Amino acid sequence: MSSEHILIRDISATVIPAGDVITLKTGTKARVMQTLGGSVTVRTDGGLYRIQHEDADALAGFDVSKMAVAAAPAAGEFGEQAVWAAMKTCFDPEIPVNIVDLGLIYDLNVEKTPAGGHLVEVKMTLTAQGCGMGPTIAEDARRKIAALPTVESAKVHIVWDPIWTPQMISPDGRKALGLE
Repeated sequence: MSSEHILIRDISATVIPAGDVITLKTGTKARVMQTLGGSVTVRTDGGLYRIQHEDADALAGFDVSKMAVAAAPAAGEFGEQAVWAAMKTCFDPEIPVNIVDLGLIYDLNVEKTPAGGHLVEVKMTLTAQGCGMGPTIAEDARRKIAALPTVESAKVHIVWDPIWTPQMISPDGRKALGLE
């Protein structure tokens, strides 16, 4: 998967794992490490960065059409399964397994509103406390949940109890990581 590209314009990128947003400058060499969940993880001489899908075309020679882009919300009946499916399109930019199979989702609560819509609240954790990418990953999940039909409000809270351990990874996640 790893391929090297040159940036053809300045773009915003999130520093991994700090979570700070910086500008990667035109002419920067970037090696694509992962293209999951609608974003691109690249390594430059300055470190590791997450680039949003809409800026991936700045990587000269990178075929954006082959990116693993998050599936669009399905039309029709809303249900918990739709929320779980949306969260399965969210990835830690350093780990090629979705946040559900990583065992980062601790709680999902869906309430129907008087208007017939839905309020969705999720409690999630991270693989390590102090990871600056937490707000970025949580916001990615929130946006994808909020895009589902009839969702009026979506909130994703980062919690630390219980502390995440590798044993929380699902069998599918363990297989993807080569742990089985």
